[in-house]
Amino acid sequence: MQSVIGHAHAFTVLSRRSHSRQVIACLALALAMLARAANPQPAVEWWSSSEDLKHKLTPQPALKFAPDLSATPPRVRVDEAASCQSILGLGSSFEHSTCHNLNLLPPDRREQVIESLVHPTKGIGMSLMRICIGTPDFTASPWYTYDDMPPGQKDPELKRFSIAKDREYVLPVLKAACRINPELKFFASPWSPPAWMKTNDRIGGGRINPEHFRPFAEYLARFVEAYREEGIAVHAITIQNEPEYAPETYPTCRWSAAEQRDFIRDHLGPVFQARKLSTLIWCFDHNFNNPGFPATILRDSQAAQYVDGTAFHHYEGRPAAMMKLQEDFPAKHLYFTEGSTFGAAGAARIISFLRNGSRSYNAWVTVIDHRGKPNPGPHSCSPTCIVLNRDSLELNYRFDYFIYGQFMKFIRPGAVRIASTDEDGVPANVAFRNMDGSLVLVAANSGISPQDLAVSWKGRGFSATLAPKSVSTFRWSP
Repeated sequence: MQSVIGHAHAFTVLSRRSHSRQVIACLALALAMLARAANPQPAVEWWSSSEDLKHKLTPQPALKFAPDLSATPPRVRVDEAASCQSILGLGSSFEHSTCHNLNLLPPDRREQVIESLVHPTKGIGMSLMRICIGTPDFTASPWYTYDDMPPGQKDPELKRFSIAKDREYVLPVLKAACRINPELKFFASPWSPPAWMKTNDRIGGGRINPEHFRPFAEYLARFVEAYREEGIAVHAITIQNEPEYAPETYPTCRWSAAEQRDFIRDHLGPVFQARKLSTLIWCFDHNFNNPGFPATILRDSQAAQYVDGTAFHHYEGRPAAMMKLQEDFPAKHLYFTEGSTFGAAGAARIISFLRNGSRSYNAWVTVIDHRGKPNPGPHSCSPTCIVLNRDSLELNYRFDYFIYGQFMKFIRPGAVRIASTDEDGVPANVAFRNMDGSLVLVAANSGISPQDLAVSWKGRGFSATLAPKSVSTFRWSP
């Protein structure tokens, strides 16, 4: 009898334990369901632009995350844990030709075009624009600086300094852009010092005379201060546009790396410091093929203390030179300051600039007319992202405008690049985390056939098919 009672007691205990396990399992399931309800899988917004213009920053049907697609090739893994450079801004240029063409439009249409460029939501969100210290090669005016003197005369005290010529058609555009986007940033580059500072006494070609290093430093400081008085804050300047290119038929000035180092160290840096100017100094401003030029400057600790980073163009060399320079000088930033790209292949080039550490991308010349003017030469001009018909004043927004929007509208200033797969078989891509926490992936298919894309993130994923010769932007908020 005792044995029967003992077995019954044991069965009761086991039943209670089994019931407890069932309760625990049910509670765990309920908690998991509540967690899923509180944290649903984020929807993935998707926009696309294609060279055939069937899609122009066109929203695509939203995607949803599913179990990890890591087995689905080709895949792109996005990893927030690995972060890289932050973005200063992305944009183009308000050089003289663009500003002149914009000023041909009636005021209301001019504002609309500027809005289409720099407004974060109503436009494509350009956030960093290049401007010129004096005229560049692309201009509707005879080439000028802010202190031009008759041949043989000099003005070392800069008594004749004036930005008055910029008021004709440059400053009105810059001020309108600032009204439309008060967060817009500008950096500025000179094409030539005043002719009297140079060895050949001409705006074209030649070299700067080292005895005029101090007046030129004062000249650049005066420019920053004069623009500040006009309400235009200059975030950074470069010393010279393309210092290794100096034909006499072109507004320019040849500098060696040693000259630029000495100029920054002994003159420009101290002048900016004495005048309490917060404008940053970027060195070089030329092609990928000679990273030794900025390295010469950055190796000098006295010069490097004044230098925020290095500016690059893409006409020669490979963008990997930027990353190599940063490996050698990790405290200094990288900027891509000039080089328009075209088509879906151009979008892949922008991706390569960003993947190699650049904090910016800036196209060159934003609005040219249908004849490629104004352009006094010597370089010809491909159609820009917006082309103005000079006869009808109609505007053609070309595919490149929408390409730029695929980056600039979604990768906002302050965004941090995060790791994403870069290997054979996957589309060219780059990923960012914006300051609001949203994640952005831009992918380019420059081929003539559709390309499948599988994206893996935090143990889940989504898939899409990229149209031929197209650029796509995916955004989701964790």
